[in-house]
Amino acid sequence: MTDVHPEHAQLQADRIYLGWQYALLYPEPGPAPRRPSPAENPVPEVDPEWVRRERLNEDLLNRPVKVVRGFMVGLGLIMLGLAVVGPLDWSFALAGVIVAFGIAGFCSYAVYQGDRAVRHRIQERQEAGERLRRERDRELHRAQEEHAARYREWTERKERYDRQITWYAVAVPDEIDRIDVAGGTLPGWSALITLLGATRLYSGGHLTVLDLSEGAVAKDLIELARRGGDEPLVWVLPVDLPRLDLGATLAPEAFADVLAHVVSVSEEHRTTRDLSFDNAILERVLEVLGENATINQVTAALRALAQVGDPRDDLRYGLITATQLERIGTLFGRGVSDRVVIERAWALESQLRKLETLGSEAVRLPPARLRVVSMDRQAGVFGNRVLGTYVATALTHILRQSPASERPWYHTIIVAGADKLRGDVLDRLMDACETSRTGLVLTYRSLTPTVRERLGRGHAAVAFMRLGNAEDARVASEHVGTEHRLELAQLTETISAAGSGLDGGYVSTVGRAGDGEDDRDVGRADLREDITESTEWGRRASKALGETERVLHRSREFLVEPHQLQQLPTTSVIVTDATANGRRVRLADANPAILTFPRTTLGEFDEIRAATTESTADRGEEAPSEPTSFETAPPNLGPPPPRLDWRRR
Repeated sequence: MTDVHPEHAQLQADRIYLGWQYALLYPEPGPAPRRPSPAENPVPEVDPEWVRRERLNEDLLNRPVKVVRGFMVGLGLIMLGLAVVGPLDWSFALAGVIVAFGIAGFCSYAVYQGDRAVRHRIQERQEAGERLRRERDRELHRAQEEHAARYREWTERKERYDRQITWYAVAVPDEIDRIDVAGGTLPGWSALITLLGATRLYSGGHLTVLDLSEGAVAKDLIELARRGGDEPLVWVLPVDLPRLDLGATLAPEAFADVLAHVVSVSEEHRTTRDLSFDNAILERVLEVLGENATINQVTAALRALAQVGDPRDDLRYGLITATQLERIGTLFGRGVSDRVVIERAWALESQLRKLETLGSEAVRLPPARLRVVSMDRQAGVFGNRVLGTYVATALTHILRQSPASERPWYHTIIVAGADKLRGDVLDRLMDACETSRTGLVLTYRSLTPTVRERLGRGHAAVAFMRLGNAEDARVASEHVGTEHRLELAQLTETISAAGSGLDGGYVSTVGRAGDGEDDRDVGRADLREDITESTEWGRRASKALGETERVLHRSREFLVEPHQLQQLPTTSVIVTDATANGRRVRLADANPAILTFPRTTLGEFDEIRAATTESTADRGEEAPSEPTSFETAPPNLGPPPPRLDWRRR
């Protein structure tokens, strides 16, 4: 049987795939109808015991008549004998014989009538049984014909049920500006980022992952992209900080703004006035240093401004010149304000020195569709927050200076652990992505007040994963609505229980990167095979596929209540997004290995159900929904927009 909707099996670049929805287009047909059998309702035969009792009763009734008949026959013979011997007159004897034999004949006729009545009753009983047998045979034949028709219908329904698609894609249109993912575990994030990133890369897009989780959640995605023909670029900070040239060529004003936000990472309640003060100091310092100033030059100038250490060391290393040192000393004059400037310069230097090696050993890197910037889990927590804030802020400025993309979500940015960034940093990144039509995915480990204020703000889809905290689960339940009833597949619980290994961390690629061309052939990429061979999810699923197929049709339903959100399987995602018909709420499984299952389609359930219903109405019959194969070739969307470059030209 062929797929009646082949368009549903193609990876579409204008959709953002977040998981797979377990749904049955055709309900379970139930057990097969039982075939009627004559043994179930047999026709009763004439009971021999009843016949015997009927004959016995008739004999009992006829016994007196037979006695009278015998007596009369005997009397007639006696009278005839007496007439022959002579004592009895022949006329009288003849009359007596006639009377006696007449009575005997009447008695014989009565016995005959009784026997005939018994035979008639027995015959009627036999004929009634025969009529009942013929009626039962006709009813059995009719029932067997009806059973044959019902069984054919049941067979068709059973075949449709057994061969139907059970996993449908859960996607949001690229009209969505942002996706907020609240809650979840590191394995759950790994599954979601692998699926979302893979579908973006294999549809011809570009992806940047800023991993602040320190959990290597994009490790499977890197292996998948490498198997697909790309060579991802991976920076592990702070080790790769010298080779990270992100934002190294920003204008002095933008560079000062980036550094001011980096300094504010440890001060949660900084005001706009505080930021502007730091920004003013940094702008004046950068004016002295010139356009191509590096971070270590800035920190040297701040040390001179704050009067920390011996400036002759910085002069000897060539970080600043004597002229620059003299100008720095007269930037803010003397007086009461000097002490304020010195204190802020000291604070700025203490924060920015963590970035001193930025871009000091920059190398020429080949183009790559996937770029990952991660934080080393062995580094300090505060230092990682500083580095993460710098990368996010620098990306924001690059996006602000880049032209809007012709294709939404052509370039996608994923920030894992975005709750580690300040609220104003997130706001600026959201605005920059929206104006440049860059896709943005933010994952939050917990629903802090900063996250709650921004969750779903604007034209954004919201996805909820497991929320262990009771208060977070309550907030999420109120956001989704407790009236929604969702269906959870047993397969999700079975495979999610096994989890995905996150052993080890990232391996840096920029240290060994060389010149090369981006010759990845997207058209020949096989996403199913690549997921199976290169991801931990695919390997686990392929081993357990035989077992999981047995529980493919078992599921349970639950309401969106706080305690249920605290018990969600690792890869479960509740996706909510606004449509023209209202807000949709769907439960998805973000496990990328489901894409490799034979009963998975890249079409959405509502679309396929509507198309099947329309096809059924046109043909006047029920159209089957068959499992389909899919291709990873993107639709023809015209020439791709220019690639977002990290360095501003």
